[in-house]
Amino acid sequence: MKGLILAAGRGTRLRPLTYTRPKHVFRVAGKPIIYFAVKNLREAGIHQIGVVVSPENREDIMQALEGFPGVSLSYIVQEEPRGLAHAVGVARDWLGESPFVMYLGDNLFQSGITRFVSSYRAGVGAVIALVRVPDPRQFGVAVLEGGRVVRLVEKPKEPPSDLAVAGVYVFGPEIHPIIADLEPSARGEYEITDAIQGLLERGHPVLGMEVEGWWKDTGRPHDLLDANRLLLVEMSPETKGQVWESKITGRVVIEEGAVVRESTILGPVMIASGAIVDGAYIGPFTSVGPGAVVRRAEVEFSILEDGAVVEDVPLRLHESILGVGARVTSRDGLPKAHKLVLGDLSSVELG
Repeated sequence: MKGLILAAGRGTRLRPLTYTRPKHVFRVAGKPIIYFAVKNLREAGIHQIGVVVSPENREDIMQALEGFPGVSLSYIVQEEPRGLAHAVGVARDWLGESPFVMYLGDNLFQSGITRFVSSYRAGVGAVIALVRVPDPRQFGVAVLEGGRVVRLVEKPKEPPSDLAVAGVYVFGPEIHPIIADLEPSARGEYEITDAIQGLLERGHPVLGMEVEGWWKDTGRPHDLLDANRLLLVEMSPETKGQVWESKITGRVVIEEGAVVRESTILGPVMIASGAIVDGAYIGPFTSVGPGAVVRRAEVEFSILEDGAVVEDVPLRLHESILGVGARVTSRDGLPKAHKLVLGDLSSVELG
């Protein structure tokens, strides 16, 4: 069996963060989001993995996954994002006649995906992951009878159930001729839900299995923060960096090459290699990225990406995401004012 990670999306719901970097390489609990997709596939026994990328994000994703142990990675370029089924069609030659796992590269699963892979067998058209959600209208929605999917609807105004399709699907080769015959939907995309409905109409059984543990689609800023929180609470504390005259409490990981001095760290917290925390407070559910600096400032429930700087800030930062190289500092002298340089769709709350 092969794995196919879809990572060509533009991440429009995460703008302005994604104007310069794809969402799949943003760090949660110190690792790029797409790292967890590869890890889950490897743990399910899948070592041949294709990654569908766009021309714009190919290099970023290759760099994020460089040297990943135990897998063979191939990169397949999808020139235009025309839907999930279209991405599978683009990868058709690489997939051959092998059954495969289609994994949305921005999804996280607490308990991995081994159950879904193990449930697939020859003669089954597909196995799909399902999760109960309070408002299914923004998802593909499945109707189950005895563990089998009998109907699938994409983003219905009146959902027939509360079972949303999560980001993992296991397909047999029967899916390929169905995708080849698909027509685009009203929004101009080739929908994977239409392809699965085609399996049902041709008599191929489709099994639906509910996700165990939590599942997270990291499509929006608050989802990134929540995913970071969920992963941090599962870490084992470890201190390899340098710590001087500081108070460390709870689940805290301080990687080799990080420096913490005269600070208070209240976990769960991840401080990456090369980061500097000096005279600062780092509160729960915070990731401090490689080379980031927090000096004479307070940060909690936040993500600081590579090289971000928070220095001499009088108010505590909370629920914040700072992109690569972003800076938050104080201003001396008169006039007393806030100086802001913000990209499109930025958000600032001043206390």
